[in-house]
Amino acid sequence: MPGASATTTPLPTTQHGTPQPSRVGLVGVATMAGSGLSNQIGAAIGSLAFPVIGPVGVVAVRQYVAAVVLFAVGRPRLREFTWRQWWPVLLLAVVFGTMNLSLYTAIDRVGLGLAVTLEFLGPLSIALAATRRRVDACCALIAVAGVVTLMRPRPSADYLGMGLGLLAAACWASYILLNRTVGRRIPGAQGSAAAAGVSALMFLPVGIVVAVRQPPTLTAAGCAVAAGVLSSAVPYLADLFTLRRVPAPAFGLFMSVNPVLAAVVGWIGLGQRLGWAEWAGIGAVVTANALSILTSRN
Repeated sequence: MPGASATTTPLPTTQHGTPQPSRVGLVGVATMAGSGLSNQIGAAIGSLAFPVIGPVGVVAVRQYVAAVVLFAVGRPRLREFTWRQWWPVLLLAVVFGTMNLSLYTAIDRVGLGLAVTLEFLGPLSIALAATRRRVDACCALIAVAGVVTLMRPRPSADYLGMGLGLLAAACWASYILLNRTVGRRIPGAQGSAAAAGVSALMFLPVGIVVAVRQPPTLTAAGCAVAAGVLSSAVPYLADLFTLRRVPAPAFGLFMSVNPVLAAVVGWIGLGQRLGWAEWAGIGAVVTANALSILTSRN
């Protein structure tokens, strides 16, 4: 999931500016697996608080946790920011909050596996739009076939929930593009930290309203905090570690497994069973991303 996991931390480079050679070892694989599982388990635990404080309440807490973690890591010098630096940060904050809110609301309506799969179309679209290779056209067709399968007309289809999943995908794509702009204009992780802080401030009145209208139980509050830690703090710190030791293609390839992890966690942890058509659709989206990465020249 995005938020923390959609990090744009660069690979380590030599003094000539080229990436240092590295290979995927057991530590790298274990870290990537832990990051992915933490992300999806956090979302599953957060969904347990939906009946009490709703997706909005859970997302508000997640934004607070993300802000604390990113501020501690990025240590932004906010007073030194110019307007040219501030405006993409403000846009990033809006996209960050909208992305998580639409995703968690989609999870509430259509389940973890389907929501995460639809959201994953965001980074996949960015990757496919950046090239003009025939293999990428094939990948796009495979992904479209997967989406058509997932969103096929049926009596139980929740099109609002699926639409929210697609909104999360559009926000994730925007998040990636805005992060590139912020990264060029603001050094280090200061821009991401500032955006997380602004997003948390935006959700502060929301959190207060939710707490007043739907007072959280201790269990619900604990689930929301756990979602923030497992889906924001742990993946972000794990990705900072991994991207310095694992080649970018290997990292991207492993990230493509997240929809499968989400479906498995939703099935085992929440009892959200999927039919063969849903598994086929998820498999198509994962295959499209994996094929695009494996055949990439970079």
